[in-house]
Amino acid sequence: MEKISIRTEIYLGEGSLDRLSEYRNRRIFVVTDPFIVKAGLLHMLFERVHDSNEQYIFSNIVPDPPIETVTEGVEKLAEFKADLIIAIGGGSAIDAAKAMKLFAHKLMDQVDIPFVAIPTTSGTGSEVTNFSVISDTEKNIKYPLVSDLMLPQEAILDPALVKTVPDFITADTGMDVLTHAIEAYVSTKANDITDALAEKAMKLVFTYLPRAYKNGNDLVAREKMHSASCLAGIAFNMTSLGLNHGIAHNAGAKFKIAHGRMNALLLPHVIEYNANYKPGYSRDEETATAVKYAEIAKTLGLSAPNVKSGIRNLMQAIKQLQKELNMPLSLRDCGVDKAALKEHSQAIAEGALQDGCTATNPRVPTLEDIVQILNKMYQS
Repeated sequence: MEKISIRTEIYLGEGSLDRLSEYRNRRIFVVTDPFIVKAGLLHMLFERVHDSNEQYIFSNIVPDPPIETVTEGVEKLAEFKADLIIAIGGGSAIDAAKAMKLFAHKLMDQVDIPFVAIPTTSGTGSEVTNFSVISDTEKNIKYPLVSDLMLPQEAILDPALVKTVPDFITADTGMDVLTHAIEAYVSTKANDITDALAEKAMKLVFTYLPRAYKNGNDLVAREKMHSASCLAGIAFNMTSLGLNHGIAHNAGAKFKIAHGRMNALLLPHVIEYNANYKPGYSRDEETATAVKYAEIAKTLGLSAPNVKSGIRNLMQAIKQLQKELNMPLSLRDCGVDKAALKEHSQAIAEGALQDGCTATNPRVPTLEDIVQILNKMYQS
């Protein structure tokens, strides 16, 4: 028996920020980053918030939020006596707010404070998940946290907030969406409901990500990518992820490569590994995972007369999408030198094996398998 639960209320489409006008007499703790403040996006929030509310702005969030920032946020949250948390920003702001809420509840006996997530990128799906990733800057390690206490009560997906996202961030975050969807689809916990969500997310990414990348003012494409991110987030919140994210959490921290970009670099190689795809393999070697990858190819309208060609064409379609988005295709393209790869490969592989996301990967990896994937990534 499986239980399907979608607890977050979702406000979607142009004008959905107007939901904020319904709050009255709240002490609102706003978690955001300096860019959101500088870009004036907070004005779009506060012009809708009623005068009866009081606000405290915590804007110290940086990419890959460190433990120290979360700790500071917990202290400020308690001092302000907040009774509503609003996180506005990319995945880092939302992840940090989630961790603050979790630690405030566990360490400081704070009541379960309502939490509203407002993403300003279309990528992490963090607005509908009970996942958060925080960093230990001294050890260069990212720690995934999982708790239903971090699940937002509401998500507001207004495409007006993502119009100004730069094209390269649109590309990185969009490829993160695709990785979420594909990993959810082949997860050991996948089911019919999550498969349907993941399939729709994948189709939306391939159709609308290039449009959003080329024209940020294309509100149709922006709204569709917001939907894709949310759909993939709901899917992987039920299924977890896989080796792609297990490696990305560790390699991204070591090489200082953006999370979505690292996921994109890994994706064709992890597909190849999970499917156990070899150019000359036979029908007898086909696995259930290989068949599911071929199903993705068919869903995307790619030629897939058999499993082998479906896998090959899916891998090629992903690489072609990366090229269309002007993304690097290898670690070398990202400026990682061979010596650095050799130095960190063992630690990355060990970290990936311990990462919670790897537990639901359809193929159980060894340390040597991961090192081999990293070496293939170096010069694709």
